[in-house]
Amino acid sequence: MIETLMLSRIQFAANISFHILFPSITIALCWLLMYFKIRFDFSQDPVWMRAYRFWVKVFALSFALGVVSGITMSFQFGTNWPGFMEKVGNIAGPLLGYEVLTAFFLEATFLGIMLFGINRVPPWLHTTATALVALGTTMSAFWIIALNSWMQTPVGFEMRDGVAHAVDWWAIIFNPSFPYRLVHVLLASGLTASFLMAGISAYRILKGDDKRGPRLTLKTSLIFAAILAPTQALVGDFHGLNTLEHQPQKIAAMEGVWHTEKGAPLLLFAIPDEENRTNHFEIGIPKMASFILTHDLEGEIKGLNEFPGEHPPVAPVFYSFRIMVGVGMLMIAAAWLGVWQLARKKELSPWLLKGLVLMTFAGWVATLAGWYVTEIGRQPYLVSGVLTTAEAVTTVPPSKVWFSFTLYMITYVVLLVAYIRTLFLMARRAVEIEEITPEENPNFHQLDENLATSGEKA
Repeated sequence: MIETLMLSRIQFAANISFHILFPSITIALCWLLMYFKIRFDFSQDPVWMRAYRFWVKVFALSFALGVVSGITMSFQFGTNWPGFMEKVGNIAGPLLGYEVLTAFFLEATFLGIMLFGINRVPPWLHTTATALVALGTTMSAFWIIALNSWMQTPVGFEMRDGVAHAVDWWAIIFNPSFPYRLVHVLLASGLTASFLMAGISAYRILKGDDKRGPRLTLKTSLIFAAILAPTQALVGDFHGLNTLEHQPQKIAAMEGVWHTEKGAPLLLFAIPDEENRTNHFEIGIPKMASFILTHDLEGEIKGLNEFPGEHPPVAPVFYSFRIMVGVGMLMIAAAWLGVWQLARKKELSPWLLKGLVLMTFAGWVATLAGWYVTEIGRQPYLVSGVLTTAEAVTTVPPSKVWFSFTLYMITYVVLLVAYIRTLFLMARRAVEIEEITPEENPNFHQLDENLATSGEKA
């Protein structure tokens, strides 16, 4: 029978996996919406407004699910992980409070204007509201990543009677791994939103939508992805160097290195065997792991055997890292190929359009894989070197955790299926709507406003 500790870990992993799907879309999508709105304000080209109106619905749906799933996560700090708040609540509590005070209030205040005020407030106020909601979603990520980074690389505190007390809030917020994690997460959101937009736009085109809207959003999203994807690879390299310095046991698990060695190979594939502390069926590139992690072909990487009882489970970290990198490479290839085809032929080939539809949720896969590397790679600690996961877990019997876990999973599966079906239903409905142009009807602007108000325009 699975014990309370493992059940609570699986339950929290399921909760955070579901929750992170939606902020990974909304953080960057809101900035794309602001871009569409500014382009419309300056050009008065209605295609930018149509793009805004279609994607603001996707934003609203994603934002709502992100808020609801985030609330359930906070419940679990009390129900499943009471030791977390007891020991480090003096630091975690204020950071979570700052998120509510700054980010959530900013979003809540201006979200109504952004969603419903387009025909009720001056254009400059609506554009400002969109920008402030985008700023709010980014501020939310700032505080959450600050807390998570502190849990990975805790500094700026002292222990008194077994409880952590802050002594330097500046050091706590801007802890050693914070800048790398924040940029990595924001770029991941940019790629997630870009490929979601590219996939849905490609789907509309394949369904026969020959209007300018989906072609414009497809082009915009591919250009964004072509810039962000290689930037993410560069930032990932810096992030890896930082992790090697502060969490070498996580790097050892990511690379499947058991013994400390110089000139370690980059393993493309292997089957880690934790019981015998070795790998099976290794396929690797000689010296490349050392070169990537230390920028020296003979650089030394500490092995897992240097951290007895203090390193994470190897297989999930090892495989998650390869999934994240593999999907990232695929994103670079797809985005660059798309931009190249658009530059040469002004349109994408049917097979690339189909490929982009298949990659609609590629950002989710990469984000989840990267999140697993980060969170499982911190084990056995909840706060590195300060609080183990076993010390923080609840003492309630496994049967009660099973009950809540089952309810969560049923709810999440239903919501996730409904969310995906709704996205593609919205795309199909948009295909069926006729586009009205100023040339075809002199009363275009009034008609466009009327249709948008009634929810019939895409």
